[in-house]
Amino acid sequence: MIKKIYAAITAVGGYVPEDKLTNFDLEKMVDTNDEWIRTRTGISERRILKGDGLATSDMVVPAVKQLCEKRGIHPEEIDCMIVGTVTPDMVFPATANIACDKLGAKNAWGFDVSAACSGFLYSLTLGASLIESGRYKKVVVVGADKMSAIVDYSDRTTCIIFGDGAGAVLLEPNNEGYGVLDSILRSDGSGSPFLHMKAGGSLKPASVETVMAKEHYAYQEGQTVFKFAVKGMADVSAELLERNNLTGDDIAWLVPHQANLRIIDATANRMGLPKEKVMINIEKYGNTTAATIPLCLWEWKHEINKGDNLVLAAFGGGFTWGATLVKWAY
Repeated sequence: MIKKIYAAITAVGGYVPEDKLTNFDLEKMVDTNDEWIRTRTGISERRILKGDGLATSDMVVPAVKQLCEKRGIHPEEIDCMIVGTVTPDMVFPATANIACDKLGAKNAWGFDVSAACSGFLYSLTLGASLIESGRYKKVVVVGADKMSAIVDYSDRTTCIIFGDGAGAVLLEPNNEGYGVLDSILRSDGSGSPFLHMKAGGSLKPASVETVMAKEHYAYQEGQTVFKFAVKGMADVSAELLERNNLTGDDIAWLVPHQANLRIIDATANRMGLPKEKVMINIEKYGNTTAATIPLCLWEWKHEINKGDNLVLAAFGGGFTWGATLVKWAY
């Protein structure tokens, strides 16, 4: 009897830039203050990628290098790289291709996935399906965003939220039932007016007018997004548990997208999970979009045990959302 192939996470890597942007720094830039930001979002500081000629791929590369070193493999052994991002180095070629070139991953094909804050979950499900097909042995899945490139630092509603970073996981075949067990992914394009970037695409190509109108920055209608996110992330996480005959007691960790502390709390409550089972690092990094979930896995890797059940949950612009069940493999 042929055993089912699962896609197991066998290594994790992460990268955050050195430069910090604190709430006190933001007090000097816009009309806000530390207490207001912390009570509404849970964020104290975020990391910003500074320096000429640096882009999202420059955060992907150190995260993937670290992952290769941990696993004891060379980048040439990577079969495929998927990068979830909404801040690609350029419209094309894909950031995955640029990063593979910088890494020397000569044998890998790759592509980007644009699903905003759900980008890592979407990419993870895709990567898992490539492993499950039996055709690929080493697939790298990355969530990475340089949000500082598309944030208007004169807009106090968005500039307090976002930061830069990258996180990566290596997927390999497993026959013992460890790995990505289930995913529920959703999208609803009617949510695009509430969270999007107006210009820069084929609908509204860049022009002097679009630049002057500040239409190349992330736009968010906070209250509407908050309501959808709380419901979306909590509902889909509860549905995932139900579908797999699990309760909060069976889950070792909730790994939520770090959008807002109140959204995280609502999701944990819905799943019946205490705070100590929830990975939270939003206070240090803010919302790094597609990077938040893998950065949590990177920071908590020494506290996750083989066989632990993890629920990864996200909600992003457009709208996109989902939850993934992972049984930890090492």
